[in-house]
Amino acid sequence: MHLPEAIPKAELHLHIEGTLEPELAFALAARNGVELPYADTEELRRAYLFSDLQSFLDLYYELMAVLHTADDFADLADAYLARAAAQGVRHAEIFFDPQAHTARGVPIGTVIEGLGRALDRSEERHGVSTQLIMCFLRDRSAESAMETLNAAEPYLHRIAGVGLDSAEVGHPPSKFAEVYAAAGALGLRKVAHAGEEGPPAYIREALDVLGVERIDHGLRAMEDPELVERLVRERVPLTLCPLSNVRLRAIDVLEDHPLKAMMEAGLLVTVNSDDPAYFGGYVGDTFHAVHEALGLDPEQLRELARNSFLASFLDHDEERRARYLAEVEAYEFD
Repeated sequence: MHLPEAIPKAELHLHIEGTLEPELAFALAARNGVELPYADTEELRRAYLFSDLQSFLDLYYELMAVLHTADDFADLADAYLARAAAQGVRHAEIFFDPQAHTARGVPIGTVIEGLGRALDRSEERHGVSTQLIMCFLRDRSAESAMETLNAAEPYLHRIAGVGLDSAEVGHPPSKFAEVYAAAGALGLRKVAHAGEEGPPAYIREALDVLGVERIDHGLRAMEDPELVERLVRERVPLTLCPLSNVRLRAIDVLEDHPLKAMMEAGLLVTVNSDDPAYFGGYVGDTFHAVHEALGLDPEQLRELARNSFLASFLDHDEERRARYLAEVEAYEFD
């Protein structure tokens, strides 16, 4: 069976903390002696009804309390990689939020050691190549971000790039100009969330002030025709997350999502799952959903899969990228 959702693909917008399924949350809570304010997994799942980004973030940070040890982070990442591989993911560039853990007293080394352990064995276990992107929480201070970058320096051999996430409105990219300059000086790749709830101007700032290579989300770019022209001209990738946009009320229903219009405008867009445990599906589920809701044909799905590898940070291994792209072209849909 060659289903549309199983086409080989890369996932470029995935928060590892957002893959914490209720069952694993309760298992880790029991392991670490943490009492969750939910009777069972079903009650917890009912809490996954969000009115906006902030209501999601409140639950997202609350559940992180179950993550304590390197083993916990390894188990979290390994569970994601197994699910992703089953849905056609061949390469994953994974976000993590160290400030959310160090603020709870979990050392950054514990986080990176645990995630790294799972990533090191990912190709052997799951057939998925990986890279790790360290995100700064934009609703915290720029000084905190710089402290986090400094703390991560002993582990830079494990980190491919930096990103910017969490509550967007009121926290423009320019707030983090200094830390992004420092990250660039260390040789790290640069991405940033922009234009999810924030205005198109945030996308411009991310490009011009932070010097990012990819825009995470970028949904609101379509409000600015000149910006769209620039993104097309410069081939700036956008890592869209359609199921997330609906769950967080940025889009009312999936049928209204501008993904298809963005493709027709010539934008280099990719489809990703964002925080799949919270938003109703992993990346293969997302491919299936947009195929159904937007009427994307097999060649449009192939374009999205192709874009995912073209937008990836596989520049250091063009042979691998070429191999993945060949898999996309050879994929036969039912």
